Amino acid sequence: MHDNSDYRYLRIAWLWTIGFTVFRLIYSGTFLLIPDETNYWQWSRYLDWGYHDQAPLIGWAIRLSTWILGQTELAVRLPSVLSIGIASAYLVAIANRWMGSRVALSTAILTQSILEFNVGGLLATPDGIQAAAWAGAAYHVARAYENDTWSQWLLGGLWFGLGILGKFTMVAFLPGAFLYGLFSPIHRRRLASVRPYVGVIAGCLMFFPVILWNARHDWNSVRHVAFIGGANEPFALHLNFLGDFVGSQAALLSPLVFILGIWAWIRVIRKDYPPENWLYPYLFWTSFPMIAGFLLLSLHSRIYGNWPGAGYLTTAVLTAAYFGGQGIHTVRRRLWNWGLGIAYGMTALVLIHAAWPILPIPVDLDRAASEIAGWDDLGQTAGKLFTQMPDSNRTFIFGLSYQMASELAFYTPGQPRTLSINRWERPNVYDYWWKDEDVMGWDAIGVTYDSASYTRLNQVFQRVDPPVELSVFRKKSDLKPVKIFFLYRCYGFKGGLRWIPPDPSDIRAVSHTPS
Repeated sequence: MHDNSDYRYLRIAWLWTIGFTVFRLIYSGTFLLIPDETNYWQWSRYLDWGYHDQAPLIGWAIRLSTWILGQTELAVRLPSVLSIGIASAYLVAIANRWMGSRVALSTAILTQSILEFNVGGLLATPDGIQAAAWAGAAYHVARAYENDTWSQWLLGGLWFGLGILGKFTMVAFLPGAFLYGLFSPIHRRRLASVRPYVGVIAGCLMFFPVILWNARHDWNSVRHVAFIGGANEPFALHLNFLGDFVGSQAALLSPLVFILGIWAWIRVIRKDYPPENWLYPYLFWTSFPMIAGFLLLSLHSRIYGNWPGAGYLTTAVLTAAYFGGQGIHTVRRRLWNWGLGIAYGMTALVLIHAAWPILPIPVDLDRAASEIAGWDDLGQTAGKLFTQMPDSNRTFIFGLSYQMASELAFYTPGQPRTLSINRWERPNVYDYWWKDEDVMGWDAIGVTYDSASYTRLNQVFQRVDPPVELSVFRKKSDLKPVKIFFLYRCYGFKGGLRWIPPDPSDIRAVSHTPS
């Protein structure tokens, strides 16, 4: 029987999870969209089965939320806010079902403290959607291993399918879940049934339209992912990026929580868990391989800190069980409390500073300000210059990167269809939306980060006026701008939107442009 404390722990866990979800819902409208967010918002205006650099679900979800709530920061971020809420709920459910309500409460408290989960639950990126899918798949596949019912295997497959529609790295969930079954004495027989494989097939079928899209577009997403994974570089193992990778993980989780997570994995490897509770090795196999895989990849190429993030979801439950459950040794309890305190402190400082800069960080090192500040002012300035052009019906607005073009699209009055001139940068999703002939001979307003773009722009326009400079300050008291924009009035577009690879052997280069 459950005593009153069990229900009290569980009620607090749910209230804690719901409360932080509501907080993120309110907070998400307090700061401007960063460039990646406006890029995914642009996807929502050009719905397709696939996009150049990532799976499509984030664009579809933003289209739905902005259709309901309008074109606002809150609407763009709503899918991520809800997704992390779903992920948190599933993690609490995993802990409560197999480890008890006390661990469920500790899981809720831990997950809401972690900076990476809060960022994923605020910014409109694929990470939030993948988190919901990873946690959902982890719960239902565990239920399927336990009961071997069709419904649980299919629900696990459904979440897996949604996950790979959200972010390609969701594929890492599959081998981990399979390896658990393969090495599990009590659940290995489940893999002899057809049910797990039907669930996997169902999930893969959901992804099939994305495969078809890639087949029609020269496998551009595959080649892009291969490029950022280092496929264009000679194979070599080195330590150049290992420190950056480990440091980024410690920063996103908080250093002590990161250490406790590693400690939890080590304890599972040593079989230091109740022998009757199979969930410990299950949580290990649905977390450790993801992080270990990116750790190995960091020995070859640079890895962004958020890439392995989904693997820490089930790590959080495992960590809560070892350090936040009942009967924990005094030393481990103190480490747990200190870990939570540091994690909440770091997260609070970052979130406060993002919306209201308070930390004495030099302007040059303040990444939050460089990502957030000034986009609304830029949009207003670009819109004003646009109205001064000779023929607004034959004038477009552009950036020299997809990030700049996307910010201009969201914050310029009227939210116009902007372009990215990719000629000197890299291929991106704008290559699918615009061709030279669409705007040949048109005038334009262009934005860059430097005053030396005049020479480049003269290659693709008949005439370019000297730039208008716009300085953006983090706050009024700052003497140094956080960034400077240069706005160019350009006349008579001659063609040259698409990227020209400087090296024909570049894996991203193709013999023809996408249709």
